[in-house]
Amino acid sequence: MTDPTFKGVPPSAAPGAPAPRGRLPFTTLIAYAIPTSGIGFMFFMALLYLMIFSTDVLLIAPAVVSVILGVSRILDAVTDPLAGYLSDRTKSRFGRRRPWLVASSLPLAAVFLMMWAPPATLEGPALTAWMAVAIIGFYATMTLVNVPHISWGAELSPDYHERTRVFGARLLLLNVGAFTAILCLLYIIAADEPRLVVGRLMLIVAVVTALMTIGSALYLKERREFVQRGPDKIVGAYTDVVKNPHARLLLIVFFIESLGGATIGVLTPYMAKYVIGNISFPLVVATYMICMTVTVPLWSPLGRRFGKKRMWLFSMLGTSFGFLGFFFLGQGDVVQTFVLAGFLGIVAGCGNVMAPSVQSDIVDFDEHQTGERKEGGYFAAFNFIQKSAAGVTIMLTGFVLQFSGYVPNVEQTESAQLAIKSLYALFPFACYLIGSILFLRFSLNEKEHTAIRGDLESRRTVNPD
Repeated sequence: MTDPTFKGVPPSAAPGAPAPRGRLPFTTLIAYAIPTSGIGFMFFMALLYLMIFSTDVLLIAPAVVSVILGVSRILDAVTDPLAGYLSDRTKSRFGRRRPWLVASSLPLAAVFLMMWAPPATLEGPALTAWMAVAIIGFYATMTLVNVPHISWGAELSPDYHERTRVFGARLLLLNVGAFTAILCLLYIIAADEPRLVVGRLMLIVAVVTALMTIGSALYLKERREFVQRGPDKIVGAYTDVVKNPHARLLLIVFFIESLGGATIGVLTPYMAKYVIGNISFPLVVATYMICMTVTVPLWSPLGRRFGKKRMWLFSMLGTSFGFLGFFFLGQGDVVQTFVLAGFLGIVAGCGNVMAPSVQSDIVDFDEHQTGERKEGGYFAAFNFIQKSAAGVTIMLTGFVLQFSGYVPNVEQTESAQLAIKSLYALFPFACYLIGSILFLRFSLNEKEHTAIRGDLESRRTVNPD
């Protein structure tokens, strides 16, 4: 069967459509990935600045903010499985994923703006309640956009290596958004009234992201043969995920890594401001993002040559020892900070490309066993694990800061600095190292996946419905 969206086919082909084999057109990759530039901006602004914005600008206690963030992640993790199941089960003439992206884009824009622009008249418990509603609403609504979108990426191509290219494009555009967020952070931090500046900038971001998401959803085409292939019951769907030996191992690895990784975004501003000193944390993150972005094109060909497992393992080990290096830094170690940030950006980029590509292959393994397509369910399960672990760690981080003697906007005590360094360096070092050791047991390779895809295509030829 020949799909009209691939190179060398008639020009009458429908744009934006997926195909069963070959190389996806560049326009399809960009159309798919473009919403992630806005999503990346939103996510990184929340990851890097929301906690310190809440504690140092809005003057909410760190423990209170950490509880709000932790609860939002845990509640968000609960909505992930539901969003994945409903997305997989959606049956409409518009497809499975498109209705979710279109319907969720405007609510996402609204709660994102609400999070960064609380009324100036609010203070005390009223301000805390506003931020709690906004933060929980933001992460819950982001799920309704992100789970269907990443699931759609797994459907664009069944090819073992082409999927790496798809998620490489997604990461590239996400990094563009993240880097734009960093530039905005430089402007916000230098502003005399950061609260006012944040509100104005986030209004623009909210509107543009909604328009890009809707435009992408309307342009791309879905695979019609998958519409009737969703799971019948939500419990059965996630029971299948747990029964899948490849998924089960990765879920454990994800949980352990996420316990350590969650402190990174939250504590980078604190590490830069109170431990290193005399350094702009947005520039540190910019170095990380630039190194990640410029190396994205490397990972697809390297994955073909060395295999996805080896490349992802390289990323895990590199991340582990990269963060260990931060424990030995102190006041004035600016150059070392930028070197480590650049190295971590490179190895993290590799992992961020390989991870969803491998997860997509696991979905094919499940279809081979159950006859159902559960992209949404699988990506939701991984998000659930990641966010649950992050929620626990974020709450722990806030309490450790508060009880270590942390006081906003002053020079920190030795105990507070040690707490920041330990959470930022030793904790992720241990978690990523343990995760990489467990990942050595992962066994789904290209040869096995090719056999699975061949059998699935044969089944569809016999029974296309």
